[in-house]
Amino acid sequence: MRRRTTSWCALLAGAPLCAGYLVADTAGASDSTEAANAARSAEALSTTLTRAARVSTGNPAGDCDVPPEAAAVDMSSPDRVVGTGTPESCTADAFIGAVAQGGKIAFACGPDPVVITLDRPAKVFNDAADDVVIDGGGLVTLSGGDSNRILYMNTCDPEQHWTTPHCDNQETPRLTLQNLSFVHGNSTNEAEYDGGGAIWARGGQLRVIASRFFNNTCAAEGPDVGGGAIRVFSQFENRPVYVVQSTFGGGRGLGNSGANGGGLSSINVSWSIINSLFSHNRALGNGGNPAEEGTPGGGSGGAIYSDGMSNTLSICGSLIQNNRVNAFGSGVFFVNNDHGGLLSIDSSVLRRNTGGGWNVLPGVSMHEDTAYELIDSILE
Repeated sequence: MRRRTTSWCALLAGAPLCAGYLVADTAGASDSTEAANAARSAEALSTTLTRAARVSTGNPAGDCDVPPEAAAVDMSSPDRVVGTGTPESCTADAFIGAVAQGGKIAFACGPDPVVITLDRPAKVFNDAADDVVIDGGGLVTLSGGDSNRILYMNTCDPEQHWTTPHCDNQETPRLTLQNLSFVHGNSTNEAEYDGGGAIWARGGQLRVIASRFFNNTCAAEGPDVGGGAIRVFSQFENRPVYVVQSTFGGGRGLGNSGANGGGLSSINVSWSIINSLFSHNRALGNGGNPAEEGTPGGGSGGAIYSDGMSNTLSICGSLIQNNRVNAFGSGVFFVNNDHGGLLSIDSSVLRRNTGGGWNVLPGVSMHEDTAYELIDSILE
């Protein structure tokens, strides 16, 4: 089948072709309503891919050093390969099965960019492997089809197998995501583990490297739910989640959204964000946390929402701009309830983030006595 570039997606007998991407696997439509929904989803995907083609991976101006523990994993000898060399072989089932087995996961979907649309989340099993590395090689886009979360890891979920008596503070699995795009993840149908439109992670250790997140969403209201793209809890020994050379939004019509933390949301988690780009993300809630009387709550942290105790948020070489909120922290919401922790902003720019109030620093909501350091950065 020949590749073509279009501004929309036509559902053909084979794989749809969207904006130069071969869409390897989509859920079938069994009646006219499902077919209409599938067509709308395909058109939205095509629009996203067309816009995303103009967006960089990470902040092009970022030049902060990346520590060894945040470096990309060598994938010269993968444990598992999704696909056999064609886009048609790169199915959702094949990907979900590979994640369940763990190890280093690569893709063989052909020479062109490919989209794999999931009809259910891929889930990490805690006893499958100490390390789970998913590397898209810069060619793979994982889509939730506006109906599903894309990836889930939870060391405290018995269905994913308990491996220690201290599930909220265990070293493994170590999950690394690199050279991938996550689009149209949607966790609004998740009741127990809400938030995290593309990724929900608890326990072990998470790293995100050279990856992009577009048009992911989670619940739009609530005082403490969030993470349009990613939601994280309980990292081992409170080691930071590394986000390196990655993009969240990046342009009009590409931003991620949720009640809080349009890009990232966490409780009791530290972060190290390096050479990354956050723009056009939205915190959709209203009323803050705790919710003001008569409001549903939420609406804080246009790009990043960090809540908890004595956590660190380090932002280096990153650009955070054009994010929007209804409550607090138009760019960043960083609140430690014990007034501890540290906010470090180095060689970064925060600008044109709008909405809300309580800005202790431009675009940043936090307690006035929270320790912070600004190094060679612009906040306006």
